[in-house]
Amino acid sequence: MTAKLIDGKALAAKIRADMKVKVAQLEAEHGYRPGLAVVLVGENPASQVYVRNKIKACEEAGIRSIEKRLPESTSEEDLLNLVRSLNEDPSVDGILVLPKHISDLKVIDTISPDKDVDGFHVNSAGRLLVGRPGFRPCTPAGIAEMLDSIGFDCSGKRAVVVGRSNIVGKPMALMLLERNATVTIAHSRTKDLPAVCREADLLVVAVGRAKLVTADYVKEGAVVIDVGMDRDENGKLCGDVNTESVLEKASYVPPVPGGVGPMTIAMLLTNTVSAALGKFGKSLN
Repeated sequence: MTAKLIDGKALAAKIRADMKVKVAQLEAEHGYRPGLAVVLVGENPASQVYVRNKIKACEEAGIRSIEKRLPESTSEEDLLNLVRSLNEDPSVDGILVLPKHISDLKVIDTISPDKDVDGFHVNSAGRLLVGRPGFRPCTPAGIAEMLDSIGFDCSGKRAVVVGRSNIVGKPMALMLLERNATVTIAHSRTKDLPAVCREADLLVVAVGRAKLVTADYVKEGAVVIDVGMDRDENGKLCGDVNTESVLEKASYVPPVPGGVGPMTIAMLLTNTVSAALGKFGKSLN
């Protein structure tokens, strides 16, 4: 068996094109275009690349991109005050803060749940936990779209999620449980990790360790989703999965780059459009 590649870049382009249509309809019917505000703190290169890609994607979809750049020395209170002002701005539908402050609970808690297009607020997490509609974190939501694109039915399948972050691991596990998978969350203290992973019909890896997962971790015919964005020993971009090693055992695997990354941005735009439609009593469906 040779794994088929899941082209996240192409799938993301289709989603962005669909959002462009919905944005055009919203503007035609209500004279309103969704707005996404990004607060960039400091000069983190990776965050700047993400912001550039996000701005380009927004422009293509017709979404207004609102940038707020702050120096690294910005105080916590000044940052929180800016977030509060964006909460009150009726032209802003979504807010995200980059980079390191993304893990700052005070910042996440300050963002209005109605504008939490990252899906990190405790309100969004609670809605996911109890199965109510709400913003889903963008990376797990993108992975769900990828699974749909290959016709993977989670019901009754064994799924293993390697990683327990609030951004990917935990919400991914809940979303798979919602789809009736039998879910195991593995992490750094899991004993005999390869054996646990080999039980999976679906293996999602999000640990931030370059090429951790090799063929020895993979069940024959499993779908393997690589969330990692790492650098190998030569400084080349790679994922948490040694793709070359698992190609002969997995049935599907996304490339890195060009897999989960583009889907994360596509779902950020989707959440933003959803927030804007909600103002007019409409939904994406």
